[in-house]
Parts: sequence; structure tokens; C-alpha cells
Amino acid sequence: MVDPTTNEVVREFPTATDADIENGLAGAHAAFRVWRAVPMGDRSALLHRVAALYAERIDELAVAVTREMGKPVREARGELKLVMSIFRYYADNGAEFLADTPLSPRGGGTAVVRKDPVGPVLGIMPWNYPHYQVARLVAPNLMAGNPLVIKHAPQCPETAAAIEELFRDAGSPEGLYTNVFATNVQAAAIIADPRVAGVSVTGSERAGAAVAEIAGRNLKKCVLELGGSDPFIVLKSADLPKAVKAAVAGRMGNAGQACNASKRIIVVGDNYEPFVEQFTAAMAALQPGDPTDPASGFGPMSSERAAEGLLEQVRDAVDQGAIVRTGGRRVDRPGSFVEATVLTDVGPGMRAYREELFGPVAVVHGVPDADAAVELANDSPFGLGGVVFGGDQSAAEEIADRLDTGMVWINSAQGSAADLPFGGTKRSGIGRELGSLGIEEFVNKKLIYTPAPR
Repeated sequence: MVDPTTNEVVREFPTATDADIENGLAGAHAAFRVWRAVPMGDRSALLHRVAALYAERIDELAVAVTREMGKPVREARGELKLVMSIFRYYADNGAEFLADTPLSPRGGGTAVVRKDPVGPVLGIMPWNYPHYQVARLVAPNLMAGNPLVIKHAPQCPETAAAIEELFRDAGSPEGLYTNVFATNVQAAAIIADPRVAGVSVTGSERAGAAVAEIAGRNLKKCVLELGGSDPFIVLKSADLPKAVKAAVAGRMGNAGQACNASKRIIVVGDNYEPFVEQFTAAMAALQPGDPTDPASGFGPMSSERAAEGLLEQVRDAVDQGAIVRTGGRRVDRPGSFVEATVLTDVGPGMRAYREELFGPVAVVHGVPDADAAVELANDSPFGLGGVVFGGDQSAAEEIADRLDTGMVWINSAQGSAADLPFGGTKRSGIGRELGSLGIEEFVNKKLIYTPAPR
């Protein structure tokens, strides 16, 4: 484990042995046979105990996240509060979401669709939101009756172990939640194992494609939450100061390391120059620093590799004519720090036009009208989310309807909530998490039909 604030090795964790993997799978399989018959009220009680322990341990868990991946402590605490809300949401609403759906057969008789658990689910988790990403997979699946085997990102072993301990202390049955420090090769074997019913991945396009290929060969359901290059459209009618504030928040949360961050800002008409001026000034005012210091504007990137990769994308754009309005460099201090950066004049031949910029770099485009904004927004291999800012609500909603994305936020920076479904289209992934939709991804929707007497 490397602290990105100092780039020093803090602690080492052993990789799982093949015996560890087998014990984890055997335990999950055994837990499924028991947990699938546990009443909904008991499942709900476990989720509430998990949420309560998160509340008790919020300070220590937040500090560990900061140490592992550089998220400011205040943001880590915010992530943990969201986690609590997710566990409580599914504890309170899961039974309703999983209730039988009655049908009205045209030929008479009675019919229902019953949502049965399918078995152990493998979760391959990222480093950028190491508690939140786990919660939005684990909470609905535990309510549905599915045990979880979690392979966390190598950057977050302390958090991975802490979550498993938290479940154990909450009284989780043996094998219901299992952390494995698995390699990619071991993860492939887990996906192929017949005891595993499905796999959920949050990560890069490359990781998602690799997992989907293995899952497909083994006829396993997969949910993929992958990259994003989300547009933030500023219409002519927008309140510019509010739009600037939201754009900064939407781009710079977690030092810009979020799949649904606003990475491409598209400004319509005469708003372009004043927006660029105000946005650049606001970005330049954000000072990176120690993520444990409340005065720091943002923390480091997660690793040296991430920082250097982002700066290579910036250099490629600048070499081809893009303009750096602010930032664009490493910060002169230890750690994986990159300045808050604003790029303009980015064109189709540049990596920054097509690729996801996973860090504190925003691209601002100017377009003549709303139609051009939609065309540019949709000219992306990604389709996760987007934002539309405008003073005319109906016009903003009309633009939102034309975006090829899984989510759109109007007059607000993108966020997340337990009751709102999360997911995208195109190369941003397959499936949905959170809300009522998130609990239906790994269930068997079984028809039970009784014909009318003849």
C-alpha cells in the first residue's frame, strides 16, 4: 500500500493463495444455501447493523481511505455517509422491491413473477470510491439473498480488510461477505467457477471488456460500470455564476477521479468567453495540498502512474494546438499531485477529445447553438451521464432527452443517491446499480403460473 500524498510504502498485504480462493468460494456457496432462506426481516436487520457500525467507525475508516488513495478526509466522510444511506435504503425498501409481481394472464388463471436469488456474486471493485462502490453492489444483493465475494483494487487493501471486519462484527454469517486479495488470473478463475452466478465490475473499459469476455464464455451475467467523459452543457439561458460553481464541483470532486465527473464542458454562444474566464479563475484558486488538511482544495491523484498518464494526455493536446488556460503541470511537492487544469481549443485529433481524463483536468468547448452542443456531447464513445444548465426548464429537459447517456442532471452537478439508478450506455457499461433497478440485476425472475380450471 502506497500513500499517494508522499509516495511512500505504508504497509504490505499478502496476495491470496489458491487455497484462500477455494475457501472463499466454498464459504460463499455454503452461505448461499442458508441465506437464501433467511427471512427478509433478518436480512434487513443485518444491513441496519452494518450501517450503524459505519456510523461508529466513520473517522477511522475515512482516515484509511485518505491514506490509501489521497481523498481529502472531508470527502471520505461524505462517501461513508452515502454508504450508510445505501444500506439503510435497501434495508427499508428491499422487501418491497423483491415482492412478487402479479400478472393477468389472457388465458385465465393466476401468475406471478418471483425474484429469487441466483447465488454468489463476484464484485471487482475500484480504488476511487472504495466504500461506496462496494455498498451499492453488496446492500441490494444481500437483501436479494446473494452472498458476495469481493476483489478490491490493489491500492485499497486496508479498506478491503476493514469492510470484511465490519461485516463480521455486524454478525454476518460465515461466507456471506468475503474479501479476497486475488490477482487478475485468480479473478478469471473465480468468474469461471460454477459456484459463482455473476460478476459486477467497476473500472476501466479494458477491465470491463476482459471480464465480460470471460463471463460470456462461461454464460455468466455481468454488470459493468466503466469509464465516462460526461458533458456539462451550458445553454444561453444559464445562470453563469451558478453554472461555473457547479462545473468546478462536478469536475474536481475526488481530484477529478470519478467516472461521472463533468469532464467536457460545452458552452453555447456568447456565454463561452465569460464562462471560460470565470471557470479558469475558480479552478486556479483551488490549491492542492495535504488531504488531511481542511484548507486544501483537493488532494493528490491515486498514484504516480495515474498522474503521469494524465499529464501525457495534456501534453498530447498542447502539442497539437490546445491552450492551457491554467495548470497543466505537476505540483512542486512530494506526492502524486497535478495542478487543476483547464484546456480549450481541443480538437478531434487529440487524445483529450476522445479519451477519459481521469483527474483534475477539464476541457471547455464553445459551440454556436444547442443543436451543436448535443452533437458534440454525443460525439464520444462513452455514455455515462451528463449535465444541462439552463434558465428555461423545458428547454433543458429537451436537451437532456437528446443526450446518449444513462443519466442526466439538470441545473446541478452530478451526484449519487441511494434511490436514484446509476449506470450508462455505449462504452460506459451495462446494467444499473442503486434504486429499485439495482436490486434486480442478479435475481432470477421466475414465472409461477397456475392455469384456470377447465
